[in-house]
Amino acid sequence: MKSLVEKLIKKKLKISFAESCTGGMLASSITSISGASKVFDLGLITYSNRAKIKILRVNENIIKNHGAVSAECCKSMVLNLSKISKASINISITGIAGPKGGTKNKPVGLVYIGIKKGKKIKIIKNIFKVKTRKSIQKATVNKTYEIVNSLI
Repeated sequence: MKSLVEKLIKKKLKISFAESCTGGMLASSITSISGASKVFDLGLITYSNRAKIKILRVNENIIKNHGAVSAECCKSMVLNLSKISKASINISITGIAGPKGGTKNKPVGLVYIGIKKGKKIKIIKNIFKVKTRKSIQKATVNKTYEIVNSLI
């Protein structure tokens, strides 16, 4: 984490997050590093569908037709976050941390990570096979930092 913050500082990049299933763990992990204030712009926890719609302006039909845990919702979250934050790198996360809430089509551990850097947008589908809610959240945070590190 520290090396990522240092990299962002060196490259003069700002980063923002819109988190759902990680509940602020991503923002907490970056703000625990000294110097994060130079790179961390904004963190939103849009846990409920209502928050996704009202704060991030995710179209209700996206949630109705695809669900909050979908590539479509994740993409809308990251696009709209980038309009709010104006950071160089914007990240959205939506998923099912469990232990309940999974289905055959959307199992516990399904997490979408959206990243927008400049005009490029990536939506990465992950299925974490770890057992507990906290381990799914931690795996998501680790995967997110791995992805961001590879982009900068």
